[in-house]
Amino acid sequence: MFPEYDVIVVGAGHAGCEAAAAAANLGSKTLLVTMNMQTIAQMSCNPAMGGIAKGQIVREIDAMGGYSGIVTDLSTIQFRMLNRSKGPAMWSPRAQNDRMLFSLKWREMLEQTPNLDFYQDMVKGLLINDGRCEGVITGLGHEIKARSVVLTNGTFLNGVVHIGEKNFGGGRMAEKAATGITEQLVSLGFESDRLKTGTPPRVDGRSLDYSKMEEQPGDDEVTGFSFQDIEKPKTQRSCWITYTSQKVHDILKTGFDRSPMFAGRIDGVGPRYCPSIEDKINRFSERERHQLFIEPEGWSTVEIYVNGFSTSLPEEVQYEALRNIVGFENVKMFRPGYAIEYDFFPPTQLNYSLETKLIKNLFFAGQINGTTGYEEAACQGLMAGINAHQNVKQFEPMILKRSDAYIGVLIDDLISKGTQEPYRMFTSRAEFRTLLRQDNADLRLTELSYNLGLASQERMDRVADKKAGVEKIKSVLQGFAVEPAEINPFFDNISSSPILEKQKAQKILLRPDVEITDMLQALPRLQAELGSVSKETLEQAAIQVKYDIYIEKEKELVQRMAQLEELEIPVTFDYKKISSLGNEAREKLSRIRPRTLGQASRISGINPSDVQILMVFMGR
Repeated sequence: MFPEYDVIVVGAGHAGCEAAAAAANLGSKTLLVTMNMQTIAQMSCNPAMGGIAKGQIVREIDAMGGYSGIVTDLSTIQFRMLNRSKGPAMWSPRAQNDRMLFSLKWREMLEQTPNLDFYQDMVKGLLINDGRCEGVITGLGHEIKARSVVLTNGTFLNGVVHIGEKNFGGGRMAEKAATGITEQLVSLGFESDRLKTGTPPRVDGRSLDYSKMEEQPGDDEVTGFSFQDIEKPKTQRSCWITYTSQKVHDILKTGFDRSPMFAGRIDGVGPRYCPSIEDKINRFSERERHQLFIEPEGWSTVEIYVNGFSTSLPEEVQYEALRNIVGFENVKMFRPGYAIEYDFFPPTQLNYSLETKLIKNLFFAGQINGTTGYEEAACQGLMAGINAHQNVKQFEPMILKRSDAYIGVLIDDLISKGTQEPYRMFTSRAEFRTLLRQDNADLRLTELSYNLGLASQERMDRVADKKAGVEKIKSVLQGFAVEPAEINPFFDNISSSPILEKQKAQKILLRPDVEITDMLQALPRLQAELGSVSKETLEQAAIQVKYDIYIEKEKELVQRMAQLEELEIPVTFDYKKISSLGNEAREKLSRIRPRTLGQASRISGINPSDVQILMVFMGR
């Protein structure tokens, strides 16, 4: 019934969709197995993509030829560039999406992808032979052979849904859990643990009084995520802001004795940076109110997502608390919030390719590795799909360094440090964030992906044109002399000190209060010399000019760090024989088995003296 596949991807969430698309587009005969074909690329929680650091990840996925950025742009109902008041390294795109349209567009794109087949069934086990994964076993008893398998099980592995004192098996509300895989992997020597996440109630937007809330419209300019030309929405839907109150908190506290979190019915650790409302009022008891974002679920639905009100308290407590929020006095609840507890596998058990150390040809991506968030899952799926294909073709894996991409930071953090709580990406996790901006993801990554065979010729041509355009603008700015008489009126308008003699345009642009678009309006002669230039290319050139000193300093730091990355540690290196290393260092190095001294230096608990000892024993 089934042919032998090059790659089987288990699970069709954000990680699974990107993995299947990447492997198939690279030429591997790929099968995507999902328990429900109707929930491909489901936005299980909030109807949004991007945000702080997450937006950078989506742009990186797009630059490499992944689908998340395109699908996001095709289903955007509101777009905002966050942190515009800060430097470009902090700018982070975020989109509200039409939940149903997002899933539909993902499925359409996958169905149009060559080399990709679909099958609806639960995977209950893996075909393992002599330490190698050779396929999957489905709930209907089918054995499907493959040369590589990617597991992207999300919250479905032995998932348990909690609402107050009620709990039942499930990977999402009204969807059954997946069983069998955890038990098999543990029997093979894998370590597993439990994590928890949650979601807020969904409510009827017709029952809300928006006049009592603060409107949050989208940006006037919709930049979007994809570096390709995708039509932007002509109109946008607003979000709204309201707040909890002390009365709301008091009502919520009446359900604490029936809370699965406080009653000890949940063992898994929840996300630190996206806590439930009961966790917030328990941990931050001094706060009289918490902000809530009221987010529409799409263009043509009245369903509303109450961002900031994630909870697993009893339904009647949730409802009574909601009714006491400003603007929610007559609220109708579509469905209650709930918590979900699920299995994950500490990611220190993986290689940088996301292939497991214990079983060859087996890759993990997404929440199975302890991450939280669509974007974190999607980028792991992309890399796992690429490397599953590379594995089949017996090519070298594609590994992004911390200095290459936020994707590289995320994977290195997981492999080197592991995680005891759902991992979420932040700009602060990236030490080279001046280099890893959302605006230059294509310049950083498209050529790498193109050489691999994933990014298209069209993408590569666009990058080449952008590079040439940026260099031309920088060259013109460097050589263009500005007369005091033509620029000083502009300086007067922005309360900036005038110049007394000719000055190069490049130097003028270095002023913190001067933006390149405003400067060009003030200097028609310069505008004429530059000619027709896209706003994206103009902005990129301006960033490179303004932040040149910081960018060069960061590049020097990358080069210094690269020296440690080049010092490879032999696979057979026996850390236990080095008595000068402490017990913690020996135990962690033996368990994680870092690939390089650079990776060893980033393992939690390894200090600089441990690295120096390793260098001595390696003859360095």
